[in-house]
Amino acid sequence: MSQKGKFVVIEGLEGAGKSSAIELVHSIIEQHTGQAPVCTREPGGTPLAEKMRDLVKIADESDPLCDEAECLLFYAARTQLIANVIKPTLAEGQWVLGDRHNLSSLAYQGGGRGLMPLVKAISDASLQGFKPDLTLYLDIEPSLGLQRASARGELDRIEQQHIAFFQRARATFLQYAAEDESIIVIDASQTMEKVHQDIRQKLTQQLVNE
Repeated sequence: MSQKGKFVVIEGLEGAGKSSAIELVHSIIEQHTGQAPVCTREPGGTPLAEKMRDLVKIADESDPLCDEAECLLFYAARTQLIANVIKPTLAEGQWVLGDRHNLSSLAYQGGGRGLMPLVKAISDASLQGFKPDLTLYLDIEPSLGLQRASARGELDRIEQQHIAFFQRARATFLQYAAEDESIIVIDASQTMEKVHQDIRQKLTQQLVNE
């Protein structure tokens, strides 16, 4: 195991199968390093960031959350998580496994909401170049993903957005994946067995070549 830990992130639209993928990646990392990774989620991951998560996820018809405020809350929560959990954990030589990170803001608030100039400005100022060592993006056509998500139960405020919002988000995910070698695209429309097979193969290859 290297002296410095690594930061691995799972990304994807609603219904892409992130939860089961995270369980698989967790076991692969543990087998590779001999130590379970510290798991985080965004927004959230610290007591204060979890409160921000509630503000973002829950719709309040009497005081609708505007798009710009949503973006700022995501970055406030992310900055807390990086400063108080992710960076200290990596510095101790442990690995971190994240359920979403900055790529989600670029896709959802930047692409979906049309706030890319604001997102890039806040991202540059708050993260200062910090990024995951590896990102697995679970790609799925939005209508299929939302169908799967609806089958799980009631949708939250963001999951209730119009299909066009998720189509723009997906296009942004794929754009960044095409430009960044550290982002690996997994076809999440396949059976779970095939998705997990692809994840295991591609992640193991990355770990062997590190």
